[in-house]
Formats: sequence, structure tokens, C-alpha cells
Amino acid sequence: MNVKKVVKILNEEIVPAEGCTEPIAIAYVGAKAVEILGKKPTRLDIYVSGNMIKNVKSVNVPNGGGMVGIEVSAVMGAVAGNADAELMVISSVTPGQLEEVKEFIKNKEINVIHEKTDVKLYARVVAYNGEESASVEIKHLHTNITKVEKNREVLINRACNDTNFTSTDEDRGILTIEGIYNFAKTVNLSEIEDIFKMVVDYNSAIAKEGLTKKYGVNMGSMIRENMEKGIYGNDQKNRSASFAAAGSDARMAGCPLPVMTTSGSGNQGMTASLPIIQHCSDNNLSYEETIRGLAFSHLACIHIKTNVGRLSAYCGAICASAGVSGALAFVMGESLEVVADSITNTLGNVSGMICDGAKASCAMKIASGIYAAFDSVHLSKAKKVLSNGEGIVGEDIEKTIKNIGILSQIGMDGTDQTILGIMTNKY
Repeated sequence: MNVKKVVKILNEEIVPAEGCTEPIAIAYVGAKAVEILGKKPTRLDIYVSGNMIKNVKSVNVPNGGGMVGIEVSAVMGAVAGNADAELMVISSVTPGQLEEVKEFIKNKEINVIHEKTDVKLYARVVAYNGEESASVEIKHLHTNITKVEKNREVLINRACNDTNFTSTDEDRGILTIEGIYNFAKTVNLSEIEDIFKMVVDYNSAIAKEGLTKKYGVNMGSMIRENMEKGIYGNDQKNRSASFAAAGSDARMAGCPLPVMTTSGSGNQGMTASLPIIQHCSDNNLSYEETIRGLAFSHLACIHIKTNVGRLSAYCGAICASAGVSGALAFVMGESLEVVADSITNTLGNVSGMICDGAKASCAMKIASGIYAAFDSVHLSKAKKVLSNGEGIVGEDIEKTIKNIGILSQIGMDGTDQTILGIMTNKY
């Protein structure tokens, strides 16, 4: 694979964000709409896809004083956001601004409209002040502005192929597990060091926060407590699962610490990184081995997630957990065959995990995925791998990943609609 192209993919896909990326995306659109309007809004109309509703409904908005939901996300961006900061849009909200947000929610008109669209990641905010208005739309990616209007005059209109969207940036289709393996083995460390140092620093900080304070269901700290009591073993699997889950505990509960996201998701970014950081630290692996392991894990996650799609009924943490299984084999010095078989075992095991929105249970799903990743590696090292034709497992790792894409985008489309119906009390 072309090194420069792969490095560009890493820089496009691994970016800092504060808070769950779907509420933050709505905050970003709200902030951008007010920026275009040029004055404080008196009313907001918020148009969102079903998947956005699903992923924003139950997660705390950072710096929002424990508030949740679409309205809060949009108002936080509109009243207190900095659109130039993109996914860090509400990272600098002051107590005074938070009071303005609460006042707006209490006294101003806010309308949330379920946009009937096949685009999974869709949001549009229309900000009004008297007779003036500004509208900003995103599609497919969290900061991908596709249309901007002011007073109904179109300022920007970028066409998208909504039925087969591909990023206008570097083509992810060049990625393969073999290519990722060779890249992680041979790339000059200076090409990837800066971004993965941020991954280590940011994601470790929020995981440590989740281990020491009360957030969500505290899945991560519960595992640690049971290790200390002797109920669980003090082993590599439990330490890694605990570290990864703790980061999600904190993030889903609105912790304002930033994380390095992967494929548009902080949970995926933490899942792809924290078990590898923990494993390499526990086993006294070198800094270089850690960085190369992280490169493999993140690229494998990106490769699998590209087939799944940005938002889906297929849990993104499983894409990352599959990457972790391969990365664990990679840092253990195993062959490409063992690395690929580890990923196959994980995908063949836990691909039924659904995404029913961003919330506290994400930490539990991450822990389950990490446990599966460790089991998959050790099975693979023992020459045990799921075979072609066993369920969704294909003739090789690339075919299996393609099958995961078919499962998530076609097979789970109805599941997605059913989950949304349950969450919105349709049934």
C-alpha cells in the first residue's frame, strides 16, 4: 500500500472530539448555522435522521450540566459553540453560557423533526431571528457540510451520492489486512508517531478518569474492584477490558475530557487503543511496538468500519474489537496468518451485537468485545479458526469483512428501524 495514502487515511479518521460524536455533530451544525445567521437565534428547527435520534437520545452532552438530548446538543452549539473547533465545538462552554443555554431551552421555540432519509448520518439546523434565517446541513460524516443557506439563498450546495457515498478524501478501498500488517511492520515511525502519541495521551487520560470517579454504570471500575477482591483474576484480559470500558463510562456520562476518535466514533477510538496500550504496558513492550500495534488496530478498525458504514445497527465497538484481536497477535509477534485468523474468530463470534444508541451500556459492550478479542487470539495461536461457510465466515479475511458489510448494511437495516421504533415508543 502507498504509505502516504495510508498516513492520510489515519489523519482523516483519527481526530480529537469532546463528547459522543453524534450530539457533538448536532452542536457543530447549530454553531455553524448561527455563525451564518450572524446574530443570536430566537428559534431553532432541528432535522435529524433516525440513526442520529438513536445515538443522541440517551447520552450526556459534555459541559451540559448532566443534560441530554437533541435539543440540548443543538442549543449548546448555537448559544455557546465555536464552529471553528469542529468536534471540540463546545469544549470551552462557561458557566454563564450554560445558563444562557438553559434559558433558551426554557423560553425559546425548539422543534425536532425526524427527517425521512436513507442517509444514516444526517442533520440540519435552521436558526431564526425574526424574518432572517440560516440553514446548515451535514451528511455521511460528522463535519461534512453539504448545504448552507441564508435567508433561503443557497450559499453552498455540495452534491453527494447518497446511495453509495464515499469520502472525497483518501480512498479507504486500498486497505486490506495484509497491507495493514505490512504497513504497521515497516512504516517509518516518524510518519505515525505524532497522531498515536495523542491517542495514548488523550484516551489514557479519560480511561483513568473513568476508573476513579462515578460515571454511568462504572463497568470499568467494577471489573477492577472485582479483580482486587479476587472475584475476577488479575489477568491481562480483565485489565484491558476494564481500561477500555472505563473510558466509555466517562465519555457516555458527559466527561469533558477529549478523546481521539476513529471512524467518527470515540468509543471505537478508545476500544481500538486502550487494550493495546494496557497490554503493551503490562508486558513491557517498547514504545515503538506500542505505536505500531496501535497503527494496526486503528487501521483494521477503519477497514472493517468502512464496509459497515458510519452509522448502523451493527455495533461499531465490535469493528474495533476485531482490530484489537489482530493487533494483539501483531504485538505478540505472530504471523500474518495468525493475525488474520484472530480477526476472523472475533467477527465470527460477536457480530450479532446491536447498536441501540450511545449510552452507558456502550461500556459493557466494549468489555464484551475485548474479552472476545483475547479469546480469539489464543484460539488462533492454537491453530483454531472458524472455517469458511460457518455462518458469515468467508473463504479469507477480506471476504469475511465483506460479509460483515452485507450483514450490517442490508441484513440489519430492518433491525435498525425496529430499534428506533422501540426507542421512540412506536410499538
